[in-house]
Parts: sequence; C-alpha cells; structure tokens
Amino acid sequence: MARRRAKGRNVDGILLLDKPAGMTSNEALQAVKRLYFARKAGHTGSLDPLATGLLPICLGEATKVSGFLLDADKRYRVRCRLGERTTTGDTEGEVVAHAPVPELDEARVREVLAGFTGEIEQIPPMYSAVKHEGKRLYRLAREGVEVEREPRRVVIHTIELLDWAPPFLDFDVHCSKGTYIRTLAEDIARALGSEGHVCALRRTGAGPYDDSRLVTLEAVQAAAAQGREALDALLLPIESALVQWPDVHLTDDAAFYVRQGQPVLVPHAPTSGWVRMYRRDDDFLGMGQILDDGRVAPRRLMGTRRGR
Repeated sequence: MARRRAKGRNVDGILLLDKPAGMTSNEALQAVKRLYFARKAGHTGSLDPLATGLLPICLGEATKVSGFLLDADKRYRVRCRLGERTTTGDTEGEVVAHAPVPELDEARVREVLAGFTGEIEQIPPMYSAVKHEGKRLYRLAREGVEVEREPRRVVIHTIELLDWAPPFLDFDVHCSKGTYIRTLAEDIARALGSEGHVCALRRTGAGPYDDSRLVTLEAVQAAAAQGREALDALLLPIESALVQWPDVHLTDDAAFYVRQGQPVLVPHAPTSGWVRMYRRDDDFLGMGQILDDGRVAPRRLMGTRRGR
C-alpha cells in the first residue's frame, strides 16, 4: 500500500501567539497551523479558554524542542475575585460557596502572598487534565464524580501584589511547570479568610520568552493575506527556545558523526547537562547531552540545515 503523503508545507520556527480569550489552546493551534499550511505543529502547554497571553506554537522541526518549553518556568498575571468559590476555580463554573471579604490592608495581603513563595503542595483541581484510572479528571468532574487526588509539589519563585481593590486581588506569579493557578488563587483566598476564584488570567512568560514579542491571531491572519514570506517573518528561530543552555561548536567531521547519531568529543564542552550543538559555521544541529565520559551525545537533531 502506498504511504499517504502528509499535507502541508515544511515550515520551521516558533510563533509566540497571544492567545485570545474564549478559545482553547488546541483551537488556537489548529488556526495557526491552517494559516501557515504547516505539515506539523504543536503548542507547549495548554491555557484555559478564559486565559490569554503567551502560547508558544512550534512549527515543523521546532516540535522536537517543545518539551523544553513544557518543562520551563511560567509567569502569569492573575485577577482573583474574593467572596465566591466556583466548581471550576474560574468564571466558567457555577458558584458553590460564598464568604465575606474581610477588611484587609495591603500590608496584610502582601504578607499572605509572601507565605506562598518557595516549594508548596497543591492538590490538582477536579477540572484538570490529570488522569485517574485512565480517565481525565475533568471528564469525571463533568459526570459529577469527585475522587481523591494526591498533592503535588510545585515551586513559586516570586509572587507580587499588583493591586488590591476588594473584592479583586491582582498579582503576578513566577512559578514552576505544573502549577495550578486556579488552585493557587483559591488557596490564597482561603488564607485571606475568604473564598475565591480566577476571573482573569494572562500568561506573560514561558522559559526564555516574555510578552514583548507576542503576535495576535489577527496579525497572523493579516500576514497570511500577504503571503508566506510575511507569515514566516513572524517566526522565531528554533534555538531561541533554548538560550538557557550552553552551546558547543563542532568541526565538520564531528558534525558528520553527530548526524549519524554518534557521540563525539568536543574540546572545552561543559561537563554535564544539555547543550546546543552547532556546526562550525553556526548552523544549528540540535540538542545534545553530555555523557559520563564527557562526550556529547545527540538527542534532538534538526532535519533542516538552518534552525529557522
């Protein structure tokens, strides 16, 4: 049987999409993929439909490094409404509990927020993608089923008060992967002596990226009307997602063996961890890992000559 050829064009790079509210991350991904007529695309961590902001979309060979962005720290700007708790932890759910909003000054609010920095435990919300006996929790929640969940440890690097105008609390949070912002908002509200839920959420950072170069879906649509050159000009090179790792530059011979999947010795290479591999003329080859014997082993090789 003849193998069916995948539809779309080979386009490689990363689009920093400003996801609009009311759209799922997958809907945003599919919209971008269609506009680029891309053969392969993936996003790097879902945002709730109500959330806006930074959604890095990896096209083509960039999908090979999406895991690095999935594992990266994130930054969010959050608005929490005190006085009400909902089934989903955000405005999508039904209100299930009310509580008065105590009179609190900014000093007390800052003190409570500071108590959430560092390593904390969170219980995943029922409306989450965590699996229980092979089934997503949010599917069980929609069936009215609640199950016991194991707490997970996450890290809150910083949390900063932006505004306190009861019943609304605005804060910025820099956190590790896997942090449930809805759960964090609920826990903060309880620590303040009330209930609460997220009523606005915007992702402003992911790994090396911030929100200074975001591209709206409307801008992508406008570029698509101009043609592929305008579309591709919106993309960042693949290696822009990996700047936090050191780079190594290989001779032509070493690059040849790496392309064959073989580890190579590189003078003055780091002694451990991940590295960005470049051919001597600065062509990005992909990501490698330092082995115990000091050699650089290829792990995520790019299929294109350029990283872009």
